[in-house]
Amino acid sequence: MNALPRGFPPRHRGSRWGASRRGQRGAAIVEFGIVAAVLCTLLVGICEFGRVLYYWNTASEAVRLGARTAVVCDADATVIKTRITSLMPLLAASNVNVSYSPSGCDSDADTARNSCTFVTVSVTNVSVQTMIPFVPLTLAMPPLATTLPRESLATSTGGTVCQ
Repeated sequence: MNALPRGFPPRHRGSRWGASRRGQRGAAIVEFGIVAAVLCTLLVGICEFGRVLYYWNTASEAVRLGARTAVVCDADATVIKTRITSLMPLLAASNVNVSYSPSGCDSDADTARNSCTFVTVSVTNVSVQTMIPFVPLTLAMPPLATTLPRESLATSTGGTVCQ
Protein backbone atom coordinates (compact mmCIF):
# COMPACT_ATOMS: atom_id res chain seq x y z
CA MET A 1 0.00 0.00 0.00
CA ASN A 2 1.17 3.47 -0.83
CA ALA A 3 1.59 5.54 2.30
CA LEU A 4 1.02 9.27 2.14
CA PRO A 5 2.58 11.75 4.53
CA ARG A 6 0.41 13.02 7.33
CA GLY A 7 -2.05 15.80 6.49
CA PHE A 8 -2.76 14.62 2.91
CA PRO A 9 -6.19 13.18 2.19
CA PRO A 10 -6.43 9.80 0.47
CA ARG A 11 -6.71 9.83 -3.30
CA HIS A 12 -10.25 8.48 -3.85
CA ARG A 13 -9.52 6.92 -7.19
CA GLY A 14 -12.64 5.57 -8.77
CA SER A 15 -14.79 6.75 -5.92
CA ARG A 16 -17.92 8.84 -6.00
CA TRP A 17 -15.96 11.98 -5.16
CA GLY A 18 -14.14 11.96 -8.51
CA ALA A 19 -17.39 11.34 -10.41
CA SER A 20 -19.18 14.24 -8.74
CA ARG A 21 -16.22 16.50 -9.48
CA ARG A 22 -16.56 15.70 -13.17
CA GLY A 23 -20.25 16.61 -12.91
CA GLN A 24 -19.32 20.06 -11.59
CA ARG A 25 -17.19 20.85 -14.62
CA GLY A 26 -18.56 24.04 -16.31
CA ALA A 27 -20.80 25.04 -13.42
CA ALA A 28 -18.68 28.09 -12.64
CA ILE A 29 -19.10 29.48 -16.15
CA VAL A 30 -22.88 29.05 -15.95
CA GLU A 31 -22.99 30.79 -12.58
CA PHE A 32 -20.81 33.59 -13.94
CA GLY A 33 -23.11 33.97 -16.95
CA ILE A 34 -26.18 34.35 -14.74
CA VAL A 35 -24.53 36.83 -12.39
CA ALA A 36 -22.99 38.82 -15.28
CA ALA A 37 -26.38 39.09 -17.02
CA VAL A 38 -28.00 40.45 -13.86
CA LEU A 39 -25.16 42.92 -13.25
CA CYS A 40 -25.18 44.13 -16.87
CA THR A 41 -28.94 44.65 -16.69
CA LEU A 42 -28.52 46.71 -13.52
CA LEU A 43 -25.72 48.73 -15.12
CA VAL A 44 -27.82 49.54 -18.20
CA GLY A 45 -30.78 50.46 -15.96
CA ILE A 46 -28.64 52.82 -13.89
CA CYS A 47 -27.27 54.49 -17.03
CA GLU A 48 -30.77 54.93 -18.48
CA PHE A 49 -32.05 56.35 -15.19
CA GLY A 50 -29.21 58.88 -15.28
CA ARG A 51 -30.02 59.79 -18.89
CA VAL A 52 -33.69 60.37 -18.07
CA LEU A 53 -32.71 62.54 -15.09
CA TYR A 54 -30.36 64.49 -17.39
CA TYR A 55 -33.26 65.21 -19.76
CA TRP A 56 -35.47 66.22 -16.85
CA ASN A 57 -32.84 68.64 -15.52
CA THR A 58 -32.20 70.07 -19.01
CA ALA A 59 -35.93 70.64 -19.52
CA SER A 60 -36.10 72.41 -16.17
CA GLU A 61 -33.17 74.65 -17.12
CA ALA A 62 -34.72 75.34 -20.54
CA VAL A 63 -37.95 76.49 -18.87
CA ARG A 64 -35.97 78.70 -16.50
CA LEU A 65 -34.02 80.20 -19.42
CA GLY A 66 -37.24 80.84 -21.34
CA ALA A 67 -38.84 82.56 -18.37
CA ARG A 68 -35.76 84.68 -17.80
CA THR A 69 -35.66 85.66 -21.48
CA ALA A 70 -39.35 86.59 -21.39
CA VAL A 71 -38.84 88.64 -18.23
CA VAL A 72 -35.79 90.64 -19.29
CA CYS A 73 -36.21 90.91 -23.05
CA ASP A 74 -39.05 92.29 -25.06
CA ALA A 75 -39.34 89.04 -26.98
CA ASP A 76 -42.48 87.40 -28.23
CA ALA A 77 -43.38 83.76 -27.70
CA THR A 78 -41.72 82.53 -30.91
CA VAL A 79 -38.31 83.88 -29.85
CA ILE A 80 -38.68 82.31 -26.42
CA LYS A 81 -39.75 78.97 -27.88
CA THR A 82 -36.79 79.04 -30.27
CA ARG A 83 -34.35 79.59 -27.40
CA ILE A 84 -35.88 76.77 -25.37
CA THR A 85 -35.92 74.27 -28.24
CA SER A 86 -32.34 75.15 -29.18
CA LEU A 87 -31.24 74.26 -25.64
CA MET A 88 -33.11 70.96 -25.71
CA PRO A 89 -33.93 69.57 -29.17
CA LEU A 90 -36.19 66.91 -27.60
CA LEU A 91 -38.72 69.69 -27.01
CA ALA A 92 -41.01 70.84 -29.79
CA ALA A 93 -42.42 74.35 -29.97
CA SER A 94 -45.87 72.84 -29.40
CA ASN A 95 -44.69 71.59 -25.97
CA VAL A 96 -43.79 75.11 -24.80
CA ASN A 97 -46.37 77.58 -23.53
CA VAL A 98 -45.67 81.25 -22.73
CA SER A 99 -48.32 83.24 -20.90
CA TYR A 100 -48.37 86.73 -19.45
CA SER A 101 -50.32 87.98 -16.47
CA PRO A 102 -52.71 89.82 -16.32
CA SER A 103 -54.34 88.19 -19.29
CA GLY A 104 -54.19 90.14 -22.55
CA CYS A 105 -51.34 92.45 -21.53
CA ASP A 106 -49.17 91.12 -24.35
CA SER A 107 -51.70 91.76 -27.14
CA ASP A 108 -50.77 95.40 -27.83
CA ALA A 109 -47.49 95.65 -29.72
CA ASP A 110 -47.12 99.37 -28.89
CA THR A 111 -46.91 98.79 -25.15
CA ALA A 112 -44.49 95.91 -25.77
CA ARG A 113 -45.70 93.93 -22.77
CA ASN A 114 -44.85 96.79 -20.38
CA SER A 115 -48.12 96.39 -18.50
CA CYS A 116 -47.50 92.70 -17.79
CA THR A 117 -46.58 91.85 -14.22
CA PHE A 118 -45.76 88.12 -14.47
CA VAL A 119 -44.51 85.72 -17.12
CA THR A 120 -45.12 81.97 -16.96
CA VAL A 121 -43.26 79.55 -19.21
CA SER A 122 -44.27 75.90 -19.08
CA VAL A 123 -43.36 72.68 -20.83
CA THR A 124 -45.88 69.85 -21.05
CA ASN A 125 -46.40 66.53 -22.84
CA VAL A 126 -42.72 65.61 -23.14
CA SER A 127 -41.70 61.97 -23.20
CA VAL A 128 -38.30 60.29 -23.23
CA GLN A 129 -37.71 56.98 -24.95
CA THR A 130 -35.22 54.69 -23.26
CA MET A 131 -32.51 52.87 -25.16
CA ILE A 132 -32.74 49.63 -23.20
CA PRO A 133 -32.40 46.70 -25.61
CA PHE A 134 -35.51 44.53 -26.02
CA VAL A 135 -37.50 46.73 -23.58
CA PRO A 136 -38.62 49.91 -25.34
CA LEU A 137 -40.05 52.20 -22.68
CA THR A 138 -41.46 55.68 -23.10
CA LEU A 139 -41.38 57.71 -19.91
CA ALA A 140 -43.52 60.83 -19.57
CA MET A 141 -41.84 63.77 -17.88
CA PRO A 142 -43.91 65.80 -15.44
CA PRO A 143 -45.06 69.24 -16.56
CA LEU A 144 -42.55 71.94 -15.69
CA ALA A 145 -43.37 75.62 -15.19
CA THR A 146 -41.56 78.76 -14.07
CA THR A 147 -43.24 82.05 -13.16
CA LEU A 148 -41.19 85.23 -12.75
CA PRO A 149 -42.12 88.89 -12.24
CA ARG A 150 -41.78 91.01 -15.38
CA GLU A 151 -38.96 93.56 -15.44
CA SER A 152 -37.20 95.62 -18.04
CA LEU A 153 -33.46 96.07 -18.00
CA ALA A 154 -33.32 98.22 -21.15
CA THR A 155 -32.54 95.19 -23.27
CA SER A 156 -35.72 95.47 -25.31
CA THR A 157 -33.77 97.50 -27.87
CA GLY A 158 -31.28 94.70 -28.41
CA GLY A 159 -28.18 93.37 -26.78
CA THR A 160 -26.59 89.94 -26.72
CA VAL A 161 -28.89 88.65 -23.96
CA CYS A 162 -32.02 88.92 -26.07
CA GLN A 163 -30.72 87.61 -29.36
